Amino acid sequence: MQYTLKKSLGQHFLKDERVCEKIVKALREDDFSHLLEVGPGGGALTKYLLQLPAIEFKAVELDAEKVAYLEHSYPSIKGKILHESILDVALPFPVPFTVVGNFPYNISSQILFRILEWKEQVPVMIGMFQKEVAQRVTSKPNSKDYGILSVLIQAYYDVEYLFDVPPGSFNPPPKVMSGVIRLKRRSTHYDMKSERSFFTLVKSAFNQRRKMLRNPLKSLFDKELLQEEIFSKRAEQLSVEDFAKLTFKMK
Repeated sequence: MQYTLKKSLGQHFLKDERVCEKIVKALREDDFSHLLEVGPGGGALTKYLLQLPAIEFKAVELDAEKVAYLEHSYPSIKGKILHESILDVALPFPVPFTVVGNFPYNISSQILFRILEWKEQVPVMIGMFQKEVAQRVTSKPNSKDYGILSVLIQAYYDVEYLFDVPPGSFNPPPKVMSGVIRLKRRSTHYDMKSERSFFTLVKSAFNQRRKMLRNPLKSLFDKELLQEEIFSKRAEQLSVEDFAKLTFKMK
């Protein structure tokens, strides 16, 4: 049974067995009993995941053709595929679960925000992204890649860049390098006024990342407060903890 590749869904299917094995090896460094694969596609990684012992497995796949292909090629997956978009699917398990996948590049940032929505249920995520996105998630203050994704993800997860994946590992080869990262939920929480305040502050600050903070944040703080030294800095100069502390001064 053959399948077609759909550019509209950002499909670049993994074909390098060594990369699949490295992802599974990284997965097995943490204990888990429930596993969700996002975008199994042609099943290159799926066939390894289905072999993991004592794991309750599900996969979420939007493309009906790929669902049919997977059920034909891997009969044991029947009943385990959620034929929906990861952006719309309901919580797949009533208990904590690990997320893994070669994520569709055209919605990779949205998938990360989905993980944030599920952060109480997802202690670990291992995902493949366009390298540029992977670097944004893992970057630190005072770097050009440090931005909204970096701060929001790192507020709740410890992040680690695991390894590069070259274009030749995929069919069709993307025009960019890819990277695999791991998120592990933080054991301690940053103290903040509220999650909503934190998200609003971070997004507003990076909206004009080249300007001093008092410019993009003038609607969120009293005029007198904006004279404090921290507001003379740019967004990329603040740590996650700096942003969390600032929420308590917001209007």
